[in-house]
Amino acid sequence: MTAPTASQTAARAQRPHVLREYALLADGERGVLVGPRGDFVWMCFPRWDSGAVFSSLIGGSGAYAVTPRDRCVWGGYYEPGSLIWRSRWVTDDATIECREALALPTRPDRAVILRRVIARQGTARVDVVLDPRGDFGKHALRRLSKADDGTWTGELDGAHLCWVGGQGARPQADGHGGKALTLTLELAEGAHHDFVLVLAAEASDCAPPDPEWAWQGVEAAWRDRVPELERTSAPRDSRHSYAVLSGLTSAGGGMVAAATTSLPERARQGRNYDYRYVWIRDQCYAGQAVAKAGPYPLMDDAVRFVAERLLADGPQLKPAYTTTGAAVPDQRQLDLPGYPGGSDIVGNWVNGQFQLDGFGEALLLFAAAARHDHLDADGWRAAESAIGAIEQRWREPDTDAGIWEIDPDAWTHSRLICAAGLRQIAQCGPGGEQAARWVSLADMIVSDTAAHAVHPSGRWQRSPGDVRVDAALLLPAIRGAIPASDPRSIATLQAVASELTQDGYCYRYRPDERPLGTSEGAFLLCGFLMSLAYTQQGDHVSAARWFERNRAASGPPGLYSEEFDVTQRQLRGNLPQAFVHALMLECALTQYGDLDLP
Repeated sequence: MTAPTASQTAARAQRPHVLREYALLADGERGVLVGPRGDFVWMCFPRWDSGAVFSSLIGGSGAYAVTPRDRCVWGGYYEPGSLIWRSRWVTDDATIECREALALPTRPDRAVILRRVIARQGTARVDVVLDPRGDFGKHALRRLSKADDGTWTGELDGAHLCWVGGQGARPQADGHGGKALTLTLELAEGAHHDFVLVLAAEASDCAPPDPEWAWQGVEAAWRDRVPELERTSAPRDSRHSYAVLSGLTSAGGGMVAAATTSLPERARQGRNYDYRYVWIRDQCYAGQAVAKAGPYPLMDDAVRFVAERLLADGPQLKPAYTTTGAAVPDQRQLDLPGYPGGSDIVGNWVNGQFQLDGFGEALLLFAAAARHDHLDADGWRAAESAIGAIEQRWREPDTDAGIWEIDPDAWTHSRLICAAGLRQIAQCGPGGEQAARWVSLADMIVSDTAAHAVHPSGRWQRSPGDVRVDAALLLPAIRGAIPASDPRSIATLQAVASELTQDGYCYRYRPDERPLGTSEGAFLLCGFLMSLAYTQQGDHVSAARWFERNRAASGPPGLYSEEFDVTQRQLRGNLPQAFVHALMLECALTQYGDLDLP
């Protein structure tokens, strides 16, 4: 084993890739983005919203790379029903794989990263670099030492590190005031070599596991986590989306909206957000989607987290929380270059917003769980809290930031989703006078909204003062606020199709008079809503076209971002975006059930 040069070490981790080439490793408490050069470019520790130990994705330092020494072409794939990733490279005279995963079961204060280099054909030669840095690159590895058995240990800001498999590594200046461990590994055909990296809050928890046992554990854990989901129109992609959602969901039940921060939705437009938090709306989308398949753990996780937040905060429910249920911190910048075209923001201004539709989505989630007899006494108390909040706040003017979290307004979508939630929970409750009261409130909301927010053409408009059409207005009919056969439902679908779609993709709304795609990308969530809306209308050909078009909008790892650049066929925004995976799963399940496929 020999070490690459210091300049090679520094250059390897600094050049970002297009988003479609990144894969995700995740264990529920944190995630890693790994690129086509075998480079870990993003990982926060100990939790999703903590400081990053690998942050080159947004221009910070810190890296962990396993990269073929010779020129190569890249591929990769997930093992079925898991987030176990296999990078695969073909060089001039060898085929090399690197199997990698975050070990399971996991803990919030301890992460175990498994990497196994395999020489599939020919002699494998890979350069290995380990250079973690605490708090987005601010703090170098300290007290670096190697034991007699070749195990490396060290300390980061607030964490202890142990690395096995790098017994031949040498410390080398990393160009950022610290030292990286580097080596070149050579393997004969058929051989493999394991690296195990442990990060722990306490030094006593830093002992590395046996690689064989660790791999068996993570394989078994993913088998237990991800159901077969055979009764969908896209079984492989459905299982993959379930695995992604599971990987984004912490032990406390909270599912982060995405693994990353600051990835731009539009280059140099100032739209860079931190999505490493739990959005109530997104969590409800995921729970409702999973409920269509069965009473699987991700549905129960969503119910538990949302119910706890409602019981704690009631009418003051926040749109988003950390995975521990704490408040989302204020937005600030890190003084990093950011992803090209983006910035370096952590925290989120959503902490100061009120989003009425969150109460309606919570009721829809609770109703879905109740239909599986999975809503306990706390869940029903949380549902009553959500109903009370709707009764108290649905008339409040100009305080709701809405589904797209833009300017305050009396958004039509928010009110109609509350009506949908009231109708659904009324069907699942004890009935009688209480259910009648809930349905009456839903009728009142729909009637009042219709009096102020129906466009002269007969469709719904965004708000009483905003006459534009919005793809979010497809949801009220999909969720049952009004019938799919209602003329307003049909007119809204027709308007969205004629005004907000391009080449099989759908945009949220028109921000201005410029052509679609000029100010922002298509929203994959909206494309899947089109599929659901056409399925509801009985137009199965259109529904299938929309589903297939939008589920293909990913890179080789099959991860979806929030937006899709139709012209360049590129992903835009944070990665992976949980609610897109949730709606993909819901579409696949809905199509199967509606068509009664064999």
